[in-house]
Amino acid sequence: MFTGIVEETGEIVGRERTEDGLRLRIAADAVATGVTHGQSISVSGVCLTVERYDDGAWFEVFLATETVERTYLGDLEEGDTVNLERAMPANGRFDGHIVQGHVDAVATVSNIESVEEDWFFEFELPAGYGRYVVEKGSITLDGISLTVADLETTEDEQDRVTVAIIPTTYELTTLSEKAIGDPIHLEVDVLSKYVERLLESRFDSRVD
Repeated sequence: MFTGIVEETGEIVGRERTEDGLRLRIAADAVATGVTHGQSISVSGVCLTVERYDDGAWFEVFLATETVERTYLGDLEEGDTVNLERAMPANGRFDGHIVQGHVDAVATVSNIESVEEDWFFEFELPAGYGRYVVEKGSITLDGISLTVADLETTEDEQDRVTVAIIPTTYELTTLSEKAIGDPIHLEVDVLSKYVERLLESRFDSRVD
């Protein structure tokens, strides 16, 4: 489990296509220090397992075909940066919200606005995901725990979500490199999906 509090950004320094997927080598400082084989690391919101590493320098992860198809990580090239977070330790502080590292879909940056020192990012959500988002609720975008500032459904039934980004988050994550039209990994609050499932189960039992 993760919290959505990005520790640092890492750089893609190697990529290798295989018959089964894609292997990425990621250079990092803090996240690569003390890293171990089999450790879980969130890479721009995608939970991946460390296969090889050079302590304090880099680590390698493997993306199965399903992960490549479900995310945009397969489109990254050497030199691109990613958000990194190690799994939360049992005695760690819970500063964000429950993040599983299981990407639901890929959203799109639809607008970026600078307001004084802050930033407002707007994202278009894939069809069907707006129902999991509520104003002032939590959402994970590229592994970053964020609070929904506004949720809008356009006339053509396109759901758009806006989040406010403080300078620290903007500077310490890959958001500073995003442009309109760029993809971003979306993970909705898992609690909303549990509630939906519970309500569906109750409805089904009443129908029966």
